[in-house]
Amino acid sequence: MLRWTRRHVLAAAAVFASVVAGPALPAQAESVLRVIPHADLKNLDPIWTTAYISRNHGYLIYDTLFAMNEEFVPQPQMVDTYEVSDDKLTWTFKLRDGLKFHDGADVTSDDVIASLKRWGARDGMGQQLMGAMGEMVAVDASTFQFKLKDPYGLVLESIGKISSNVPFIMPKRVAETDPFKQIEDYTGSGPFVFVKEEWVPGSKVVYKKFADYKPRSEAPDAASGGKIAKVDRVEWTYFPDQTTAMNALINGEVDYFESPANDLMPLLEANSDITVEINDPLGNIGFSRFNHLLPPFDNADVRRAAIMAMKQDDYMQGAVGDQKFWKTCYSVFPCGTPLQNETGSDVMKTGDLEKAKEALAAANYDGTPVVIMQPTDIPLLSAFSLITAEKLRNIGMKVDVQAMDWSTLTSRRAKRDPVADGGWNIFHTWWIGADVIDPMAIAFSGDPEKGWFGWPKDADLEAARSAYAKATTAEEKKASAEKVQERLWAIGASGHLGQFFVPVAYRNNVKGLIKSPVQFFWNMSVDE
Repeated sequence: MLRWTRRHVLAAAAVFASVVAGPALPAQAESVLRVIPHADLKNLDPIWTTAYISRNHGYLIYDTLFAMNEEFVPQPQMVDTYEVSDDKLTWTFKLRDGLKFHDGADVTSDDVIASLKRWGARDGMGQQLMGAMGEMVAVDASTFQFKLKDPYGLVLESIGKISSNVPFIMPKRVAETDPFKQIEDYTGSGPFVFVKEEWVPGSKVVYKKFADYKPRSEAPDAASGGKIAKVDRVEWTYFPDQTTAMNALINGEVDYFESPANDLMPLLEANSDITVEINDPLGNIGFSRFNHLLPPFDNADVRRAAIMAMKQDDYMQGAVGDQKFWKTCYSVFPCGTPLQNETGSDVMKTGDLEKAKEALAAANYDGTPVVIMQPTDIPLLSAFSLITAEKLRNIGMKVDVQAMDWSTLTSRRAKRDPVADGGWNIFHTWWIGADVIDPMAIAFSGDPEKGWFGWPKDADLEAARSAYAKATTAEEKKASAEKVQERLWAIGASGHLGQFFVPVAYRNNVKGLIKSPVQFFWNMSVDE
């Protein structure tokens, strides 16, 4: 007689269950969007740095109170409702229900206030807003108020700005980090979670879908609307070599190439499996940034002489190439935008080496070498660097070009030390047009303590920027913007190298690309 033990019963039950359920189905593979980013991600704090790679990282893992649509009109994002008092001094905001950080904690008013304070210490627009602020008050866990000292016309535009520095909301414990030190905790509340244990600096960054993210119901519209994570993972793989990156895209090893070099465009456009298109209607503004603290560019006349040598056509032809991707622009505000003007721009229009040489001699240049940081892993900026080096040598300056990668440059440019101790004189970059569309941009700051790398000091410039923030009519804003531009050229704040457009390239199975000056990865999917 067979005796049924507990072991026999469990085994029989397992067999019965397998017969009823049928054969086991294979686990469904995770969907992955594989991206070649425009640079290596080294600095993870998008408030500490204005680097666009850090901003893009920020948009994946953080969220914002307001966000810009395609028309650059701020729309509620984390905010549900808001109201303004009749005297325009009290703004009351209520957060949406269900907002959570990646660690499961609710997003609260205290988190918002701490985050805005930290952002407001670093960002140009934030500094202006904080200057108008009397206090920020947490009414309850989901309601907070701005109590202004005077009416301020750019409240929503400030907390909804689309690009660096973006006022991302972080947990209070993180946001209380010194604004001039990098955070070490990357807990956000955005649609993706940063997978720190899979981060390999110089190679790979991984993000996974945040299951508890609650998107808005509206359709995606630039930075605004529903941020729907349509893939389980986003993986950035960094390729220092552009040809290797192109081949990875062509061979299907990656799906999306954020910033391919222009000389690769003919090959990419000829491939029927790949789409090449311009995703940013405003384009980018090339910058040659001087260090105003160190010789020889502590002398405004030397800076202006260098700018006189910077012929935009040479930079655009040498670094961008095909003229369908660029145009000259002698306004500090992007051409084709409301504040475009040419006040004081004769210094940038000169583009004449002989006149620049004469101006340099008149400025009493003493032969101090110019250290140019050259980011060799970003072809366009590498080319900018070499073109500037040649022009400065041609007008009689001594030049020391120091090669490095972009992530190293973005760390080193924060140093105010003498050249002998790791300092620098010039670096090149670009700003997306949306970042420099008005005088509030940190790139236009004249405050060396709170301003952008290079640290110009000009009280008249700061006064004009403040006047713009307080202006109530289009005419007043335009007049203030022209004054800002006049001062920027007068002090030789930066060289403006032209307005250019960088296409993206992706395999045809990628869907849902959002048109915007900023690269977003929500709403994007990959068909198998």
